[in-house]
Amino acid sequence: MGEETQTKTETKTEAPKQEPKSTLQIDVSDLEKEIKRPTALRSIIKIVDTSLNLAYAARASDIHLDPEEKALRMRFRIDGVLHDVYKFPKELSSEIITRIKVQSGLRTDEHQAAQDGRMRFKGEMDGKFVDVRVAIAPTYYGENCVMRLLADHSQNFDLVKLGFSELNLQRVRKAMSKPYGMILTTGPTGSGKTTTLYMILKELNKPEISIVTIEDPIEYSLPGVDQIQVNKRTGLEFATGLRSILRQDPNIVMVGEIRDGETASIAVNAAMTGHLVLSTLHTNDSAVTIPRLLDLGVEPFLIASTINIAIGQRLVRTICEDCKVKRVFSAAELEALTTTVPKEMLADNKVFYKGEGCERCSGSGYKGRVGIHEVMEIDEKIRELIMKRATADEIRKASVASGMKTMLEDGVEKAIKGLTTLEEVLRVFHE
Repeated sequence: MGEETQTKTETKTEAPKQEPKSTLQIDVSDLEKEIKRPTALRSIIKIVDTSLNLAYAARASDIHLDPEEKALRMRFRIDGVLHDVYKFPKELSSEIITRIKVQSGLRTDEHQAAQDGRMRFKGEMDGKFVDVRVAIAPTYYGENCVMRLLADHSQNFDLVKLGFSELNLQRVRKAMSKPYGMILTTGPTGSGKTTTLYMILKELNKPEISIVTIEDPIEYSLPGVDQIQVNKRTGLEFATGLRSILRQDPNIVMVGEIRDGETASIAVNAAMTGHLVLSTLHTNDSAVTIPRLLDLGVEPFLIASTINIAIGQRLVRTICEDCKVKRVFSAAELEALTTTVPKEMLADNKVFYKGEGCERCSGSGYKGRVGIHEVMEIDEKIRELIMKRATADEIRKASVASGMKTMLEDGVEKAIKGLTTLEEVLRVFHE
Protein backbone atom coordinates (compact mmCIF):
# COMPACT_ATOMS: atom_id res chain seq x y z
CA MET A 1 0.00 0.00 0.00
CA GLY A 2 2.85 2.38 0.95
CA GLU A 3 4.75 1.55 -2.27
CA GLU A 4 1.56 2.13 -4.30
CA THR A 5 1.06 5.59 -2.73
CA GLN A 6 4.69 6.51 -3.35
CA THR A 7 4.46 5.56 -7.04
CA LYS A 8 1.32 7.70 -7.45
CA THR A 9 3.05 10.67 -5.81
CA GLU A 10 6.11 10.30 -8.06
CA THR A 11 3.94 10.11 -11.18
CA LYS A 12 2.11 13.29 -10.15
CA THR A 13 5.39 15.14 -9.62
CA GLU A 14 6.77 14.12 -13.04
CA ALA A 15 3.64 15.16 -14.96
CA PRO A 16 4.42 18.17 -17.19
CA LYS A 17 2.84 21.47 -16.30
CA GLN A 18 -0.04 22.32 -18.58
CA GLU A 19 -1.64 25.69 -19.21
CA PRO A 20 -5.21 25.55 -17.80
CA LYS A 21 -7.72 25.54 -20.65
CA SER A 22 -10.05 28.51 -20.27
CA THR A 23 -13.54 28.40 -21.71
CA LEU A 24 -15.37 31.34 -23.20
CA GLN A 25 -18.13 32.69 -20.98
CA ILE A 26 -20.95 34.43 -22.87
CA ASP A 27 -24.30 35.20 -21.26
CA VAL A 28 -26.92 33.56 -23.49
CA SER A 29 -29.81 33.91 -21.00
CA ASP A 30 -31.80 36.33 -23.24
CA LEU A 31 -31.44 33.90 -26.14
CA GLU A 32 -32.59 30.92 -24.04
CA LYS A 33 -35.50 32.91 -22.64
CA GLU A 34 -36.80 33.59 -26.17
CA ILE A 35 -36.25 29.99 -27.32
CA LYS A 36 -38.13 28.57 -24.31
CA ARG A 37 -41.25 30.65 -25.00
CA PRO A 38 -44.31 28.82 -26.39
CA THR A 39 -44.02 28.22 -30.15
CA ALA A 40 -46.86 30.67 -30.94
CA LEU A 41 -45.12 33.49 -29.00
CA ARG A 42 -41.53 32.74 -29.98
CA SER A 43 -39.90 35.27 -32.35
CA ILE A 44 -37.31 33.99 -34.84
CA ILE A 45 -36.54 37.62 -35.70
CA LYS A 46 -35.59 38.28 -32.07
CA ILE A 47 -33.51 35.06 -31.88
CA VAL A 48 -31.45 36.07 -34.95
CA ASP A 49 -31.09 39.69 -33.78
CA THR A 50 -30.01 38.57 -30.27
CA SER A 51 -27.42 36.20 -31.78
CA LEU A 52 -25.96 38.98 -33.95
CA ASN A 53 -25.78 41.36 -30.98
CA LEU A 54 -24.15 38.70 -28.77
CA ALA A 55 -21.46 38.24 -31.43
CA TYR A 56 -20.96 42.00 -31.82
CA ALA A 57 -20.66 42.53 -28.05
CA ALA A 58 -18.14 39.66 -27.84
CA ARG A 59 -16.01 41.29 -30.60
CA ALA A 60 -16.54 38.26 -32.87
CA SER A 61 -15.43 38.51 -36.49
CA ASP A 62 -17.56 35.56 -37.66
CA ILE A 63 -20.64 33.59 -36.63
CA HIS A 64 -20.75 29.94 -37.69
CA LEU A 65 -24.12 28.13 -37.73
CA ASP A 66 -23.46 24.43 -38.33
CA PRO A 67 -26.33 21.90 -38.62
CA GLU A 68 -25.87 18.64 -36.71
CA GLU A 69 -28.08 15.57 -36.40
CA LYS A 70 -29.99 16.88 -33.38
CA ALA A 71 -29.07 20.58 -33.13
CA LEU A 72 -27.84 23.73 -34.87
CA ARG A 73 -24.46 24.62 -33.38
CA MET A 74 -23.49 28.31 -33.10
CA ARG A 75 -19.83 29.28 -32.79
CA PHE A 76 -18.14 32.69 -32.66
CA ARG A 77 -14.67 33.40 -34.03
CA ILE A 78 -13.07 35.76 -31.51
CA ASP A 79 -9.49 36.94 -32.00
CA GLY A 80 -9.04 34.30 -34.70
CA VAL A 81 -10.19 31.32 -32.59
CA LEU A 82 -13.59 29.56 -32.84
CA HIS A 83 -15.56 29.06 -29.62
CA ASP A 84 -18.76 27.06 -29.02
CA VAL A 85 -21.49 29.42 -27.82
CA TYR A 86 -24.88 27.72 -28.09
CA LYS A 87 -26.83 24.81 -29.55
CA PHE A 88 -30.26 25.65 -30.98
CA PRO A 89 -32.97 22.96 -31.04
CA LYS A 90 -32.98 21.21 -34.45
CA GLU A 91 -36.58 22.30 -35.21
CA LEU A 92 -35.45 25.96 -35.26
CA SER A 93 -32.66 25.35 -37.78
CA SER A 94 -34.58 25.97 -41.03
CA GLU A 95 -36.47 28.96 -39.55
CA ILE A 96 -33.23 30.65 -38.44
CA ILE A 97 -31.57 30.07 -41.84
CA THR A 98 -34.69 31.32 -43.65
CA ARG A 99 -34.74 34.51 -41.56
CA ILE A 100 -31.07 35.17 -42.41
CA LYS A 101 -31.84 34.55 -46.10
CA VAL A 102 -34.70 37.09 -46.01
CA GLN A 103 -32.44 39.71 -44.38
CA SER A 104 -29.65 39.04 -46.92
CA GLY A 105 -31.88 39.12 -50.00
CA LEU A 106 -31.27 35.44 -50.81
CA ARG A 107 -33.70 32.89 -52.29
CA THR A 108 -35.67 31.17 -49.53
CA ASP A 109 -36.86 28.36 -51.85
CA GLU A 110 -33.31 27.30 -52.81
CA HIS A 111 -31.81 24.68 -50.48
CA GLN A 112 -29.37 22.76 -52.71
CA ALA A 113 -27.05 25.54 -53.91
CA ALA A 114 -24.52 27.81 -52.23
CA GLN A 115 -25.67 31.42 -51.86
CA ASP A 116 -23.84 34.63 -50.89
CA GLY A 117 -25.49 37.81 -49.62
CA ARG A 118 -25.10 40.84 -47.45
CA MET A 119 -27.16 42.46 -44.71
CA ARG A 120 -26.92 45.11 -42.02
CA PHE A 121 -27.98 45.32 -38.38
CA LYS A 122 -27.85 47.94 -35.65
CA GLY A 123 -25.68 47.07 -32.64
CA GLU A 124 -27.62 47.46 -29.37
CA MET A 125 -24.36 48.15 -27.53
CA ASP A 126 -23.45 51.39 -29.34
CA GLY A 127 -26.21 52.01 -31.90
CA LYS A 128 -23.75 51.65 -34.82
CA PHE A 129 -24.72 49.85 -38.03
CA VAL A 130 -22.73 46.72 -38.81
CA ASP A 131 -22.45 45.21 -42.30
CA VAL A 132 -22.61 41.42 -42.42
CA ARG A 133 -21.38 39.21 -45.26
CA VAL A 134 -23.44 35.99 -45.45
CA ALA A 135 -22.43 32.64 -47.02
CA ILE A 136 -24.90 29.71 -46.99
CA ALA A 137 -24.19 26.22 -48.33
CA PRO A 138 -25.99 22.82 -48.29
CA THR A 139 -24.43 20.19 -45.98
CA TYR A 140 -25.32 16.62 -44.92
CA TYR A 141 -27.66 17.74 -42.09
CA GLY A 142 -29.08 20.82 -43.81
CA GLU A 143 -27.90 24.30 -44.74
CA ASN A 144 -25.05 25.91 -42.83
CA CYS A 145 -24.38 29.64 -42.56
CA VAL A 146 -21.26 31.71 -41.94
CA MET A 147 -21.67 35.42 -41.24
CA ARG A 148 -18.69 37.80 -41.34
CA LEU A 149 -19.23 40.90 -39.18
CA LEU A 150 -17.59 43.82 -40.96
CA ALA A 151 -17.53 46.13 -37.93
CA ASP A 152 -15.53 49.24 -38.79
CA HIS A 153 -12.80 49.44 -36.15
CA SER A 154 -10.34 51.06 -38.57
CA GLN A 155 -10.68 54.54 -37.01
CA ASN A 156 -9.13 53.23 -33.79
CA PHE A 157 -6.05 51.82 -35.53
CA ASP A 158 -2.81 53.04 -37.04
CA LEU A 159 0.43 51.32 -38.04
CA VAL A 160 1.85 51.56 -34.50
CA LYS A 161 -1.26 49.98 -32.95
CA LEU A 162 -1.06 47.16 -35.51
CA GLY A 163 2.12 46.06 -33.73
CA PHE A 164 4.92 47.22 -36.08
CA SER A 165 8.25 47.46 -34.27
CA GLU A 166 10.35 50.62 -34.60
CA LEU A 167 12.66 49.03 -37.21
CA ASN A 168 9.78 47.61 -39.28
CA LEU A 169 7.87 50.89 -39.08
CA GLN A 170 10.90 52.76 -40.46
CA ARG A 171 11.11 50.34 -43.40
CA VAL A 172 7.38 50.60 -44.16
CA ARG A 173 7.36 54.41 -44.02
CA LYS A 174 10.47 54.58 -46.23
CA ALA A 175 8.64 52.50 -48.86
CA MET A 176 5.50 54.66 -48.45
CA SER A 177 7.50 57.83 -49.14
CA LYS A 178 8.47 56.62 -52.63
CA PRO A 179 6.27 57.98 -55.45
CA TYR A 180 6.11 54.64 -57.27
CA GLY A 181 6.78 50.93 -56.81
CA MET A 182 4.96 48.12 -54.98
CA ILE A 183 4.17 47.45 -51.34
CA LEU A 184 3.00 43.87 -50.85
CA THR A 185 1.53 42.25 -47.72
CA THR A 186 1.61 38.47 -47.51
CA GLY A 187 0.23 35.80 -45.21
CA PRO A 188 -2.64 33.30 -44.95
CA THR A 189 -6.34 34.22 -44.88
CA GLY A 190 -7.24 36.24 -41.79
CA SER A 191 -3.71 37.44 -41.02
CA GLY A 192 -4.67 41.13 -41.26
CA LYS A 193 -3.08 41.88 -44.67
CA THR A 194 -5.90 44.16 -45.89
CA THR A 195 -6.04 46.03 -42.56
CA THR A 196 -2.31 46.81 -42.89
CA LEU A 197 -2.90 48.20 -46.40
CA TYR A 198 -5.83 50.29 -45.11
CA MET A 199 -3.64 51.82 -42.41
CA ILE A 200 -0.94 52.64 -45.00
CA LEU A 201 -3.61 54.30 -47.19
CA LYS A 202 -4.92 56.17 -44.14
CA GLU A 203 -1.47 57.73 -43.61
CA LEU A 204 -1.00 58.50 -47.33
CA ASN A 205 -4.49 59.96 -47.80
CA LYS A 206 -4.16 63.71 -48.47
CA PRO A 207 -6.36 66.10 -50.51
CA GLU A 208 -3.67 66.52 -53.19
CA ILE A 209 -3.35 62.74 -53.75
CA SER A 210 -5.76 60.55 -55.76
CA ILE A 211 -6.23 57.05 -54.27
CA VAL A 212 -8.35 54.38 -55.97
CA THR A 213 -8.88 50.80 -54.74
CA ILE A 214 -10.46 47.66 -56.20
CA GLU A 215 -11.50 45.18 -53.52
CA ASP A 216 -13.44 41.97 -52.94
CA PRO A 217 -15.15 42.77 -50.64
CA ILE A 218 -14.79 46.40 -49.50
CA GLU A 219 -14.28 45.73 -45.78
CA TYR A 220 -14.20 49.27 -44.41
CA SER A 221 -15.07 52.67 -45.83
CA LEU A 222 -12.10 55.02 -46.24
CA PRO A 223 -13.19 58.70 -46.51
CA GLY A 224 -11.57 60.48 -49.45
CA VAL A 225 -10.70 57.21 -51.24
CA ASP A 226 -12.54 55.89 -54.33
CA GLN A 227 -13.28 52.24 -53.51
CA ILE A 228 -14.52 49.88 -56.24
CA GLN A 229 -16.18 46.53 -55.48
CA VAL A 230 -15.35 43.49 -57.68
CA ASN A 231 -18.50 42.30 -59.47
CA LYS A 232 -18.17 39.00 -61.34
CA ARG A 233 -21.68 39.24 -62.82
CA THR A 234 -20.76 42.40 -64.72
CA GLY A 235 -17.24 41.19 -65.55
CA LEU A 236 -15.58 43.64 -63.15
CA GLU A 237 -12.65 41.52 -61.93
CA PHE A 238 -9.34 42.64 -60.40
CA ALA A 239 -7.58 42.73 -63.80
CA THR A 240 -10.36 44.59 -65.71
CA GLY A 241 -10.99 46.94 -62.80
CA LEU A 242 -7.28 47.73 -62.51
CA ARG A 243 -7.13 48.64 -66.21
CA SER A 244 -10.05 51.06 -65.71
CA ILE A 245 -8.48 52.58 -62.58
CA LEU A 246 -5.24 53.39 -64.43
CA ARG A 247 -7.24 55.52 -66.90
CA GLN A 248 -8.50 57.63 -63.95
CA ASP A 249 -5.15 59.32 -63.25
CA PRO A 250 -4.53 57.93 -59.73
CA ASN A 251 -1.36 58.48 -57.68
CA ILE A 252 -1.90 55.41 -55.49
CA VAL A 253 -3.70 52.18 -56.40
CA MET A 254 -4.70 49.36 -54.08
CA VAL A 255 -5.58 45.95 -55.54
CA GLY A 256 -7.31 43.72 -52.97
CA GLU A 257 -5.38 40.62 -54.05
CA ILE A 258 -3.05 39.45 -56.82
CA ARG A 259 -4.60 36.10 -57.76
CA ASP A 260 -3.50 35.53 -61.37
CA GLY A 261 -0.83 36.39 -63.93
CA GLU A 262 -2.93 39.05 -65.67
CA THR A 263 -3.51 41.04 -62.45
CA ALA A 264 0.16 40.63 -61.47
CA SER A 265 1.34 41.87 -64.87
CA ILE A 266 -0.93 44.98 -64.87
CA ALA A 267 -0.01 45.79 -61.22
CA VAL A 268 3.74 45.54 -61.94
CA ASN A 269 3.41 47.69 -65.09
CA ALA A 270 1.43 50.28 -63.11
CA ALA A 271 4.25 50.39 -60.52
CA MET A 272 6.75 50.84 -63.38
CA THR A 273 4.85 53.79 -64.86
CA GLY A 274 4.85 56.07 -61.82
CA HIS A 275 2.14 54.69 -59.54
CA LEU A 276 2.47 53.45 -55.96
CA VAL A 277 0.71 50.06 -55.99
CA LEU A 278 -0.42 48.25 -52.82
CA SER A 279 -1.65 44.66 -52.87
CA THR A 280 -1.79 41.32 -51.03
CA LEU A 281 -0.53 37.84 -51.90
CA HIS A 282 -1.32 34.48 -50.31
CA THR A 283 2.14 33.23 -49.33
CA ASN A 284 3.60 31.94 -46.07
CA ASP A 285 6.21 34.66 -45.62
CA SER A 286 7.82 37.65 -47.32
CA ALA A 287 10.57 35.66 -49.09
CA VAL A 288 8.08 33.36 -50.89
CA THR A 289 6.56 36.49 -52.53
CA ILE A 290 9.31 36.51 -55.18
CA PRO A 291 8.95 32.87 -56.39
CA ARG A 292 5.15 33.33 -56.30
CA LEU A 293 5.30 36.31 -58.69
CA LEU A 294 7.73 34.38 -60.93
CA ASP A 295 5.20 31.50 -60.98
CA LEU A 296 2.53 33.98 -62.10
CA GLY A 297 4.69 34.81 -65.12
CA VAL A 298 6.18 38.16 -64.07
CA GLU A 299 9.69 38.72 -65.47
CA PRO A 300 12.52 38.79 -62.87
CA PHE A 301 13.81 42.26 -63.96
CA LEU A 302 10.28 43.72 -63.50
CA ILE A 303 9.98 42.25 -59.98
CA ALA A 304 13.47 43.49 -59.06
CA SER A 305 12.78 47.03 -60.25
CA THR A 306 9.24 47.51 -58.89
CA ILE A 307 8.89 45.93 -55.42
CA ASN A 308 9.82 48.30 -52.59
CA ILE A 309 8.97 45.97 -49.67
CA ALA A 310 7.18 42.70 -48.93
CA ILE A 311 5.55 42.47 -45.49
CA GLY A 312 4.96 39.00 -44.05
CA GLN A 313 2.52 38.89 -41.14
CA ARG A 314 0.37 36.90 -38.72
CA LEU A 315 -2.04 37.92 -35.96
CA VAL A 316 -1.55 36.73 -32.37
CA ARG A 317 -3.93 37.18 -29.46
CA THR A 318 -2.85 39.68 -26.81
CA ILE A 319 -2.93 38.90 -23.10
CA CYS A 320 -5.88 40.42 -21.23
CA GLU A 321 -4.49 43.30 -19.13
CA ASP A 322 -7.09 42.72 -16.38
CA CYS A 323 -5.93 39.20 -15.49
CA LYS A 324 -2.28 39.27 -16.63
CA VAL A 325 0.15 37.39 -14.36
CA LYS A 326 3.84 36.47 -14.50
CA ARG A 327 4.82 33.01 -15.60
CA VAL A 328 8.30 31.70 -14.82
CA PHE A 329 9.59 28.90 -17.05
CA SER A 330 11.72 26.17 -15.49
CA ALA A 331 15.07 25.21 -17.02
CA ALA A 332 13.48 21.99 -18.39
CA GLU A 333 10.64 23.94 -20.03
CA LEU A 334 13.09 26.38 -21.62
CA GLU A 335 15.16 23.46 -22.89
CA ALA A 336 12.02 21.92 -24.45
CA LEU A 337 11.22 25.26 -26.11
CA THR A 338 14.56 25.33 -27.93
CA THR A 339 13.29 22.55 -30.23
CA THR A 340 10.97 25.13 -31.86
CA VAL A 341 12.47 28.49 -30.82
CA PRO A 342 16.22 29.12 -31.41
CA LYS A 343 18.10 29.53 -28.12
CA GLU A 344 19.52 32.96 -29.06
CA MET A 345 15.96 34.35 -29.43
CA LEU A 346 15.07 33.39 -25.87
CA ALA A 347 18.44 34.60 -24.51
CA ASP A 348 18.28 34.30 -20.68
CA ASN A 349 14.59 35.20 -20.37
CA LYS A 350 12.71 32.96 -17.96
CA VAL A 351 9.88 35.34 -17.05
CA PHE A 352 6.95 35.48 -19.44
CA TYR A 353 3.26 36.33 -18.94
CA LYS A 354 -0.19 34.80 -19.33
CA GLY A 355 -3.83 35.68 -18.71
CA GLU A 356 -5.62 33.74 -15.97
CA GLY A 357 -9.08 34.41 -17.44
CA CYS A 358 -11.60 36.94 -16.12
CA GLU A 359 -14.98 38.49 -16.86
CA ARG A 360 -13.48 41.15 -19.15
CA CYS A 361 -11.96 38.55 -21.50
CA SER A 362 -14.85 36.05 -21.10
CA GLY A 363 -12.49 33.65 -19.30
CA SER A 364 -10.12 33.18 -22.26
CA GLY A 365 -7.08 35.03 -20.86
CA TYR A 366 -6.77 36.95 -24.13
CA LYS A 367 -8.33 40.17 -25.38
CA GLY A 368 -7.65 41.64 -28.81
CA ARG A 369 -4.92 40.84 -31.32
CA VAL A 370 -1.65 42.32 -32.50
CA GLY A 371 0.42 41.71 -35.61
CA ILE A 372 3.80 40.01 -35.79
CA HIS A 373 5.73 41.05 -38.88
CA GLU A 374 8.78 40.70 -41.06
CA VAL A 375 9.54 43.46 -43.55
CA MET A 376 11.76 42.47 -46.47
CA GLU A 377 13.39 45.44 -48.24
CA ILE A 378 14.45 44.86 -51.82
CA ASP A 379 18.10 45.97 -51.75
CA GLU A 380 20.86 45.37 -54.34
CA LYS A 381 21.71 41.90 -52.98
CA ILE A 382 18.06 40.78 -53.15
CA ARG A 383 17.74 42.26 -56.68
CA GLU A 384 20.70 40.16 -57.83
CA LEU A 385 19.10 37.04 -56.35
CA ILE A 386 15.76 37.82 -58.06
CA MET A 387 17.53 38.16 -61.43
CA LYS A 388 19.09 34.72 -60.83
CA ARG A 389 15.61 33.29 -59.95
CA ALA A 390 16.95 32.31 -56.50
CA THR A 391 14.87 30.15 -54.13
CA ALA A 392 12.81 31.60 -51.28
CA ASP A 393 15.32 30.12 -48.82
CA GLU A 394 18.26 31.96 -50.43
CA ILE A 395 16.28 35.21 -50.49
CA ARG A 396 15.26 34.77 -46.82
CA LYS A 397 18.87 34.18 -45.72
CA ALA A 398 20.06 37.28 -47.60
CA SER A 399 17.25 39.38 -46.06
CA VAL A 400 18.14 38.23 -42.53
CA ALA A 401 21.81 39.02 -43.25
CA SER A 402 20.65 42.54 -44.29
CA GLY A 403 18.97 43.04 -40.91
CA MET A 404 15.45 41.68 -41.43
CA LYS A 405 13.80 40.47 -38.23
CA THR A 406 11.77 37.30 -38.90
CA MET A 407 8.14 36.91 -37.82
CA LEU A 408 9.15 34.31 -35.22
CA GLU A 409 11.71 36.74 -33.73
CA ASP A 410 9.11 39.52 -33.69
CA GLY A 411 6.63 37.17 -31.99
CA VAL A 412 9.12 36.03 -29.33
CA GLU A 413 10.04 39.68 -28.62
CA LYS A 414 6.35 40.49 -28.10
CA ALA A 415 6.05 37.50 -25.71
CA ILE A 416 9.10 38.72 -23.74
CA LYS A 417 7.49 42.19 -23.49
CA GLY A 418 4.29 40.60 -22.15
CA LEU A 419 2.03 41.45 -25.11
CA THR A 420 1.28 37.81 -25.92
CA THR A 421 2.26 34.29 -24.81
CA LEU A 422 4.88 32.00 -26.32
CA GLU A 423 2.16 29.34 -26.72
CA GLU A 424 0.12 31.77 -28.84
CA VAL A 425 3.10 32.61 -31.09
CA LEU A 426 3.85 28.91 -31.62
CA ARG A 427 0.16 28.08 -32.18
CA VAL A 428 -0.03 30.62 -35.01
CA PHE A 429 3.08 29.21 -36.68
CA HIS A 430 1.95 25.60 -36.34
CA GLU A 431 -1.40 26.48 -37.93
